[in-house]
Amino acid sequence: MHGTKPIPGGYMALDPQARAVLDQMAKTGGPPINELSVNEAREASAALAVMQGVPESVASIENQILPGPGGAIPVRIYVPFGKGPFPVLAYFHGGGWVIGDIESSDGFCRILTNAAGCIVISVDYRLAPEHPFPAAVDDAYHATLWVATNASSFGGDPTRIAVCGDSAGGNLAAVVAQIARDCGKPALQFQLLIYPAIDAACDTPSYTENSEGYFLTRDIMQWFWNHYVQRDADRNHPYASPLRASSLAGLPPASVITAEFDPLRDEGERYAELMHAAGVPVQLIRYDGMIHGFFTMSAMLDQGKIAIQQSAAALRTAFKLPPTDRF
Repeated sequence: MHGTKPIPGGYMALDPQARAVLDQMAKTGGPPINELSVNEAREASAALAVMQGVPESVASIENQILPGPGGAIPVRIYVPFGKGPFPVLAYFHGGGWVIGDIESSDGFCRILTNAAGCIVISVDYRLAPEHPFPAAVDDAYHATLWVATNASSFGGDPTRIAVCGDSAGGNLAAVVAQIARDCGKPALQFQLLIYPAIDAACDTPSYTENSEGYFLTRDIMQWFWNHYVQRDADRNHPYASPLRASSLAGLPPASVITAEFDPLRDEGERYAELMHAAGVPVQLIRYDGMIHGFFTMSAMLDQGKIAIQQSAAALRTAFKLPPTDRF
């Protein structure tokens, strides 16, 4: 495992740009997400898309509807400029399995398509509480399986498939990697886990240190979990809490991104450590001074831009693509 190694007691100050983002959010007023109805939370979250900046142009964008175990699964296919066949990245958006959709993650998917030089397929999985666990998992896995099976139909390379997600989407990416290993398909080249939600316990030191004041709070995260996993017994299932898997051996190589001032920091880093101990090649990078969500706030946070650059470089390496002079 390589990348920045967390050092006990070696914490940095909150990044000034992150502080400015938090101050701007505070000025808007309004109650926190956990005090809103689900519909109100969805409406409030849509406003954050502006932090992704002006949408980049890509070679083509196509919306499709895939067959799924619980009905139709909408996806959006982003194709980069250049000549294919291209590697393919199945992407699962964040939002605590309750908020977020294809539209809210559109700007970020465009950036990643260009930076990584791969086709990105954004999966609009079913949301809780209308569709609790394991609906999102089922949609995410079946969409990834469809991607691998049909890659050539949209200019993709079926031998170079990876999964990616941020926050709750990072949870889904980690779970899809476990299911693909357990079921023997599809073969995945890589998993990019961006400040992933890995365990339902919500009891790590970072949950105490960053319980409030840094965008994502412990109360908000517990609100998400309560909507997503509605039976207590399911919280220990590894497809809900991938940290609980009996073995992490045989998973695809991974890059795990964490933020210092994030309740999810410790569980993401623990998952990286356990994968490494199980023989999985892992890159772990903690971004000091950053808050949850910084990756998709690249229009306002320089470290968000750097994180995208480093993640795109990791994807390009996994896909055996040459470095880019984009950055």
